[in-house]
Amino acid sequence: MKVVLLHDWLTGFRGGERVLEVFCELFPDAPLYTLIYKEGSTSPMIENRVIHTSFLNSIPGVHKHYRKLLPLFPKAAEGLKIIEEADLVLSSSHCVIKGVKKPADSVHISYIHSPMRYLYDQYDVYFGADAPFYQRLGAKVFKNYLVNWDLDSNANVDVPIANAEFVRKRIQKYYGIDSGVIHPFVDLEDFKSTQENPPEKEDYYVMVTAFAPNKRVDLAIKTFNKMKKRLKIIGSGQQEEYLKSISGDTIEFLGNVSREEVIEGFAKAKALIFPGVEDFGITPLESMASGTPVIAYKIGGVLETLTDDVAEFFHEQTEEELQRAVLSFEKRDIDQSVLYKRASEFSKEVFKKKILDLIETTMRNKGKTDA
Repeated sequence: MKVVLLHDWLTGFRGGERVLEVFCELFPDAPLYTLIYKEGSTSPMIENRVIHTSFLNSIPGVHKHYRKLLPLFPKAAEGLKIIEEADLVLSSSHCVIKGVKKPADSVHISYIHSPMRYLYDQYDVYFGADAPFYQRLGAKVFKNYLVNWDLDSNANVDVPIANAEFVRKRIQKYYGIDSGVIHPFVDLEDFKSTQENPPEKEDYYVMVTAFAPNKRVDLAIKTFNKMKKRLKIIGSGQQEEYLKSISGDTIEFLGNVSREEVIEGFAKAKALIFPGVEDFGITPLESMASGTPVIAYKIGGVLETLTDDVAEFFHEQTEEELQRAVLSFEKRDIDQSVLYKRASEFSKEVFKKKILDLIETTMRNKGKTDA
C-alpha cells in the first residue's frame, strides 16, 4: 500500500508529533508533507524520510513567527501538491493540512486533533482584549475567509477521526459531520524505569506546556505567586516574555529540556497543574505514568482520562478556584499504583492497533466500492 503522510508543521515535539511519530513507525517509507519544517525540531523517526514543505518555509524567521502568518496557511496548504502515487493519505491535523488535495483514487483518513480552536470556541482567548492590536485586527478581517476555507476543506477528507469524544462533539458542532474516536496514547516504555524506582517527591508543582493563550499558564503563575508555592514550568512559546514578566520568586522556567528531564520533572513534583481547556491532553497521562497526580480544570478532554481517584478538579478558571484545588489536593494521599493503572489504559500498542484496524476496514470498503 502506498501511503503519504500530512502534518501541519514540524517546529517542536509535542502531543501531535507523538501521534505523527506512530504514523511514521507504521509507514517508514511514506513521504511527509507539511507547511513548515525546522530541521532537528522533532524526532529522527519523523525526519528520516522525504519531507515536502510549502512556500512558507522559505520566509526568513518563519520557524519562530509562523503563527503570525495564519491568513496565508490555506494558500500554503493548497500549494502542496502530492507528487507520489498514493492509495492512502493519512493526515495528523489541527489546522489546515487536511486541506491538501489528495491524489485521484486515494483515500484520505484525517486524524483531527481539533477543529481550529482559534476560529471557533476559543477565538476570544486568542484574539480577545489581551491580544496585540494587530492580531485582533487581522483576526477580524480574515476570520470569515478562514472559517469558510476550513469548512470547504472537509470535502477532501473521506474518513475523519477525532482524538477524543470532546473533539468529536466539536467536529459535529462546527463542521456538521460525524466522526469516530481514537484516543491518543502515552508511551509507557519511557516511564518504565521511573515506575520501577520512583524518586522522592520534592516541594514543587510542575507544568509541561506550550506557552499559548489556551494553556492558561498565566492563571497558574498568578495563583502560585499569591500562594508563595514553587511552580516549575517546562516549555516555551509565544507568551514567554509576558509570562516571565508576571512571575514572582517561586516561579521557575526550565525551557525546553530533554525527555529524561521532563519525566524527572514529572516524577519529583507533587502534582501537575493543568488549567487550560484541552481537546484531549496527553500531558496528564504522562504525569500519571510518572506517578504524579493532576490538578485540572474540569472541562474538555481531561474528562476522558482523569477521574476523581487520580486528580483534583477545579470548576472555574479563577485564581481562587485553582488555589482551593491546590489546598484540597494537599490534604489527600493518592496511591501511585492507581495512577500507573489509569495511564496504562492509554497505551501506544492499543493506539496502533486501532489505527491499523481503521485503515484495514477503510481500504477494504474502498475495494468493495471500486468493484
